Amino acid sequence: MEFDALLLLSFGGPEGPEQVRPFLDNVTRGRAVPAARLDAVAEHYQHFGGVSPINAINRALIAALRDETPLPVYFGNRNWRPYIEDAVAAMAADGVRRAAVFATSAWGGYSSCRQYVDDIARARASVGPDAPDLIKLRHFFDHPAFVGWFADAITAAAATLPAAVRPSARLVFTAHSIPLAAESWCGDRLYARQVAAAAALVAAAAGHTDHDVVWQSRSGSPRVPWLEPDVGDHLAALADAGTTAVIVCPIGFVADHIEVVWDLDHELREQADRAGIAFARAGTPGADRRFARLVVGLIDEVRHGRPPLRAGGADPVELQGASVNGAPCAPACRG
Repeated sequence: MEFDALLLLSFGGPEGPEQVRPFLDNVTRGRAVPAARLDAVAEHYQHFGGVSPINAINRALIAALRDETPLPVYFGNRNWRPYIEDAVAAMAADGVRRAAVFATSAWGGYSSCRQYVDDIARARASVGPDAPDLIKLRHFFDHPAFVGWFADAITAAAATLPAAVRPSARLVFTAHSIPLAAESWCGDRLYARQVAAAAALVAAAAGHTDHDVVWQSRSGSPRVPWLEPDVGDHLAALADAGTTAVIVCPIGFVADHIEVVWDLDHELREQADRAGIAFARAGTPGADRRFARLVVGLIDEVRHGRPPLRAGGADPVELQGASVNGAPCAPACRG
């Protein structure tokens, strides 16, 4: 299977103070998120001038991708400009007939996969019969490059801790929480299982024999159950148990989103400081050259019919084929 182009498909984020609330309205439309919660999240963005880091990181990743592949690279988002519909229209106008789609999420599940599949279908429908074929690349949570990158990031973070507490530092992996109901929509708690599998692979690669997996950044009604434990609650429990140092790895994020630079670097770090816990946060791949090469490798898997590269130990059932033109993955959300 040959490709004419690559589409980087992401979540989107505001790039100015006046864009913050409209962006959040897009993200939460139909979810009955309390206004007070939206106000609180909007205030987080204002600490950064109303600008999310995500678009700049994605543009830097696109620049790295253009150095790694001769394919033209397009950029589209689900929730903010540049929208995927505009990107697919531009591809059609440029004569693109088939494109690989890299969604900036390593995971299965509803918001991290199924919605991106829906985005692809919606964008093609908006363009009409001239829309290119769009092939969504597979999940990459257990790709050796993904695992190796985070393992190196944990090692680098550990080196920033005081030497006296470094050997006893607790390794804590965190990912964005989701409603438990969303997990059931997309097949047997796929997202949580993949996060747990990736955390185990990364911890082993980083030389850690024990670790925790927790969740963060929940929103919505407090009456709706979400994945737990929350990272703040877990840090409090670690403090009660006498933990003196933590290494927090935001494995659920491929870039330093607001949920990383605010929820972890600001709120969680402050909590750790108050508890007297030394705090180190591992980095995310962002626009790293190795991440760009991972994307090119995923394209080559489809282009040449190669078996997917996997670090040892993950369940291969959780990595099925690519999603084509927004058609449902089989099994659901596993494309």
